[in-house]
Amino acid sequence: MKHRILILPFYLFAFLLLSCGPQLPKDYTSSDKQPDIYPDYKGVTVPVNMAPLTFEMNQRAEQMVTRFTVGGEELLCGGDKIQPGQDDWQQLVARAAGKSIGVEVYACYEGQWTKYKPFDIYVSKDSIDPYMSYRLISPSYVSYEELTISQRCLENYDESVIYDNILCSEEGKGQCINCHNYQQYDPDRLQFHARQNMGGTLIAYDGDMRKINMKNDSILSAGVYPAWHPWLKLIVYSTNNTAQIFQLTSPNKIEVFDAESDLIAYDVERNEVTNIENDTTELEVFPCWAPDGKSLYYCSAHFEYPDTTSHASQIIKWRKDVKYNIYRKSFDPETMTFGERELVFDAAGQGMSATLPRVSPDGRWLIFTMGQYGVFHIWHRDADLWVMDLKTQSSRPLDEINSKDTESYHSWSSNGKWLVFSSRRNDGEYTRPFFAHIDSDGQWSKPFELPCEDPDYHRQFMKCYNIPEFMRGPVTIRPQKFADVLKGDADPVKYVRNLTK
Repeated sequence: MKHRILILPFYLFAFLLLSCGPQLPKDYTSSDKQPDIYPDYKGVTVPVNMAPLTFEMNQRAEQMVTRFTVGGEELLCGGDKIQPGQDDWQQLVARAAGKSIGVEVYACYEGQWTKYKPFDIYVSKDSIDPYMSYRLISPSYVSYEELTISQRCLENYDESVIYDNILCSEEGKGQCINCHNYQQYDPDRLQFHARQNMGGTLIAYDGDMRKINMKNDSILSAGVYPAWHPWLKLIVYSTNNTAQIFQLTSPNKIEVFDAESDLIAYDVERNEVTNIENDTTELEVFPCWAPDGKSLYYCSAHFEYPDTTSHASQIIKWRKDVKYNIYRKSFDPETMTFGERELVFDAAGQGMSATLPRVSPDGRWLIFTMGQYGVFHIWHRDADLWVMDLKTQSSRPLDEINSKDTESYHSWSSNGKWLVFSSRRNDGEYTRPFFAHIDSDGQWSKPFELPCEDPDYHRQFMKCYNIPEFMRGPVTIRPQKFADVLKGDADPVKYVRNLTK
């Protein structure tokens, strides 16, 4: 239950102890430990425009009272959960910008109150993008009918559906939507794929929307993992022959792998596609543009097949030997040409596999996921985030962020001050979005979980957040309009040997 909350100067609070609002208990036992709360917001750094942080005791309390203090002012919250109101929280963090909020928690068990050791919440002046989108999916590929691409306002708790998988599903004919991506965080310039029934790549660009059939005899497959160029109407994709196996005894329940994969470039305006990398002994995947638009990062693993055996059976047999490195190709925006590849990070030389490279908006930091082998690290419990300083070429694991379970997909905020990443640290089954701040010296803060209006929400929500992406605003196109386009015919791409400007 929620109670009214008040922001008051200390000298006024004494006159209102008998009001109907929450009150600090007079009789309590002091603990020398900080409270065991969920989500764990103790010592985190949050953006000045983040939605209110709500929390509860892991050992459910009968009642709680929490005092938030900044300078000479305070906010009192009471109830069986701590749920600050939007307006009061905004006033609080505005006063605390560049400083910290002191937090004192009192909890009541069996009629006895305990006051816990205080902790701080640090408030950064660095704001975060107001919106984030993600795919909500069950934690298994057995069922994917109930699947949406959704968006959440990070400044409050508002959530809405961008597109619902069920809109183009028919009896016996299902659809799977995936790989949403934006050009420079712009919600009016987006793309996502629809697989199987009424399949195609949907591209929306400043009000124009088309369904593209990117399958062509000259390329391996339709585009899969996308990377918009920072300003050109150009998307680089990996093309993938992907399969999966279910493992009964491994802690990694599912293994997703590519039997073949290449890189292609797609000209949105001309509807033309060409190969960039299609070496049959290389498995290229996960393209990512540098912010200056003059370098393309991607991952590739060297693997040679015997001519007499099927590719799928061989990659399954030798899957633990498939290890990806990070490469880079130069790009000339004037001539639309790519240079030769160069090695950026030799993960295979360390007996490891690196995936999902993402460069910070200032071009300084490269974040990637590292695991023992393979390409789909969201299913690998050993997967961690790593950072490379592109200025010094030094690299290290992000121990400040990593947990004992899976860390996988990640995305930079547009100002380069925040990272959102998918983690299964809570229960090992469901990915949740976590955020971390990086300062000008490259120091990272303790990550915090996406705030929800009810702090118990994620413990009850049986969907994974897949591919969190920051946005400068919401997608305003209605889901049904996307569905109408997907139900129509797809424009076939034209294959060209070279792109032209």
